[in-house]
Amino acid sequence: MPALVTGATRTLTVFEIFSREKRPLSNSEVARLLSVPDSSSLDLLHTLHAVGYLMRTPRTLRYYPTARLWETAQRINESDPLTTVAREAVEQLAEKTGESAFFGVLDHNAAKVVAAQASRQSLRYVVEVGDRIGLSASAMGKALLGLQADEDLAATIDKMSLKAFTPRSITDPKRFRNAVAKSRQQGWAESVGEGTEGVDGLAVAGWIDELPVGLALAGPHERMQRNRDDYLKTLQAVAATLMTG
Repeated sequence: MPALVTGATRTLTVFEIFSREKRPLSNSEVARLLSVPDSSSLDLLHTLHAVGYLMRTPRTLRYYPTARLWETAQRINESDPLTTVAREAVEQLAEKTGESAFFGVLDHNAAKVVAAQASRQSLRYVVEVGDRIGLSASAMGKALLGLQADEDLAATIDKMSLKAFTPRSITDPKRFRNAVAKSRQQGWAESVGEGTEGVDGLAVAGWIDELPVGLALAGPHERMQRNRDDYLKTLQAVAATLMTG
């Protein structure tokens, strides 16, 4: 059986600590947060500093991550097959509809956007890669939640905070569960001014391998309603090329 490499897990924990603390840290602080001797922490910090993943302040001698970790992660992400598929899907969807298109994956209590293409029209809804979209007031959220079994869905909704972002937001758990059930039954989800006033969304969700993913369109209410049927057909057609229901 493979064994856990202590040095590797400890290195990753160091970056998680910096992410949580959001400030430069001294060796003794890192040692305390890692629950290791100062000497062990110093060796690890020195190594990460030597290879360029940490910088050190000249006066206080505190450590903080450099941009190298982010740059490395970006290069990895750019080569991720899922990112390539997602990017092609949103580009195709945006080109065919003229609206903003985005692709997300279920990430705990939100949908994380991994690809997005903004509409070229002057009045548009903008979503960017890395944004986290709440599940309770978005078409993508309803679509992704619709992939869950009834028992899991009920448990998920019980833990959710159904906030009123607009007067149209659904804040009653039973009503929201019914809305998700309707989305599941019809095979697509809709949000009409629930997350942002004057903005509507359409979404479908499915699986790529074992990963729950969603593809969505969003734009001004009047334009989305006028073209709703055509947009929905295009959305479903694009989604069918990359995900299973």
